[in-house]
Amino acid sequence: MHITTEYQNIGQENFYAAIGSNLLRREILQKVNAQGLKPGDGLGNEFFGYGTVEKPVRVAVIGTGDQGSILIGAMNPKYVQVVAIADIRPFNHHRAFHGDAANANTLALRPGLISVFGWKDEAEARENVKVFGAYQELFDYYADKEGEEDIEAIIIGLPLHLHAPVAIQAMKQGYHVLTEKLMAHTVAQCKEMARASELYQKHCATGHQRHYNVLYDHIIKMIQSGLLGDIHYIRAQWHRGNRPGPTDSWRPPIPREIRPEPNDDRDSWSGEFDSERQQGRLGWMFTDRGRRLERMAPNDPGRPLLEKQVAQLRAQIADRVLVNGGEFNGFTFKSAEEYGYVTETEMVIDEALPYFRPAAAELIRWRLFDRTSAGLMAELGSHQLDAASIFLSAMLGGKQYPLSVSASATRTIFPENLEESPVDRDVEDHIHCVYDYPARGYDPNDELGKLRTITLAYSSINGNGFGGYGETVFGTRGTLQVDTEREAMLYQRADVHRKTRVSGSAQAPVLTLDDAGDPLSAAIGLQATIANDLGRGYFEQIEHWAYCIRENPNAEFDKEMPRCYPEVALADAVVTLATNIAARLGEPVEFDSAWFDIKSDATPEAKYAETDEERRHFTPNLQRYV
Repeated sequence: MHITTEYQNIGQENFYAAIGSNLLRREILQKVNAQGLKPGDGLGNEFFGYGTVEKPVRVAVIGTGDQGSILIGAMNPKYVQVVAIADIRPFNHHRAFHGDAANANTLALRPGLISVFGWKDEAEARENVKVFGAYQELFDYYADKEGEEDIEAIIIGLPLHLHAPVAIQAMKQGYHVLTEKLMAHTVAQCKEMARASELYQKHCATGHQRHYNVLYDHIIKMIQSGLLGDIHYIRAQWHRGNRPGPTDSWRPPIPREIRPEPNDDRDSWSGEFDSERQQGRLGWMFTDRGRRLERMAPNDPGRPLLEKQVAQLRAQIADRVLVNGGEFNGFTFKSAEEYGYVTETEMVIDEALPYFRPAAAELIRWRLFDRTSAGLMAELGSHQLDAASIFLSAMLGGKQYPLSVSASATRTIFPENLEESPVDRDVEDHIHCVYDYPARGYDPNDELGKLRTITLAYSSINGNGFGGYGETVFGTRGTLQVDTEREAMLYQRADVHRKTRVSGSAQAPVLTLDDAGDPLSAAIGLQATIANDLGRGYFEQIEHWAYCIRENPNAEFDKEMPRCYPEVALADAVVTLATNIAARLGEPVEFDSAWFDIKSDATPEAKYAETDEERRHFTPNLQRYV
């Protein structure tokens, strides 16, 4: 279906009119509008029902890279106080304090600790924040601390393979945990984290932020009201423009001492910044921006950002210390191998040319390798799978689990030429999946009943970002399209050219075609959504986690709990990781209810393991962390 700009605008107006209707959410939206509530300023309290905390929770952030820096940028000092960070890269130390100055948008998303907590410079920030390299150094330092000198909770933004060991050690040492998604690298690890949470009575939340996204909260209420009717199909995607070369975001540039890259050489430069010009693409960018800075007037409005970019590139080049260890900014770093990352001298995949992967490259480009990552499904697809589960739970009640998945994973564009180029990653670059979920009336023992299923179709591709990411929900009464967590369009089924209004009653609202629409309701919904900048849910996620720590310090399940607690996060991980199995087997996988049961030792990886050793590895065993 071709949706023109005009039809998109109609769909957006329909959505705003629906949530602004006095039959759905007008009362709460008028309150939001009247008080100007925003993320970090009362929005989460109003929508998600939690209150303030008397004293901020003292937290440490372990892993301050891409996602860790996003979480730092979403912190409300009224709820959390960062007292320590740990990271093994010079670049990430810099980003933790100064943010990500690659451009104005990244700096707004990752502003850094100095900005978030109002410190005047890095020196003042370091007076308030202790800095560590390896996470074990942080744990050792705080092992004998008490009271105000101790920490209370850990936020984990590490590569996926480290989520479980760090989270379990944190809970064992007495700290609550919030870890980025996916919950863990294997289903066994997820169950071990869940069991540790129960054993040590600590909150273990996972960062699927759509559970705190106000846009999705509107959609939940809309689905629960019956406005869309029965959902029978969901189409979701995350398409990216990543291509081989400089635009591949999962293969960021690295210093040449780590690994010289093809096409790294650039024309020589002269001037103060020449000392870094042999650093390949990083050095070229450093020199280019440095030369521009030299020519720029002191009062040029673009100077502050350019100064930040030069400092950031200097820190990124400093990652070269990860080859043999060394010092940067007064801190001594070990080599990547000493931190546990692996050098692979002849990584051969798909019978392509062997690829030399130094340990530091595995660290910096961890999303590309099976040992450290779970590929597109974990990093991207888990978002859409979680969203689909949220939608189906709103309609059917309770967490919804799929019945089966069929998947295909392909290597389509990385590298561009399999005969001439080495394959520099384990993970595939395209994946396509189809899931069956039980619908109302599903009965596996009845010929008709077993056909009552809901289909979810998902794709994640590289090389062409058309359509971006989002979900389209097909109901018997309406169609809803959600784009990039920030925008939604609503139609009465296929009538994309028609405006609608909500009629009927609060108990049974109906989406009615109306050429005039509902301007008043649309204005209320628009004001509450756009003018108040609802954000993506990161602020509310961290606030509520801190609130749960204060209100329910022993993580008792019948009291205040984070929305993405272990049972919820485990389900998302099971679906995600079983999809990778289906894709690589090339055959459908039927889900076992025991995989979703924290108390059961059954896991999809153990079922499909080829050896007893693998089976033991993929079976949960909390004792391995003792």
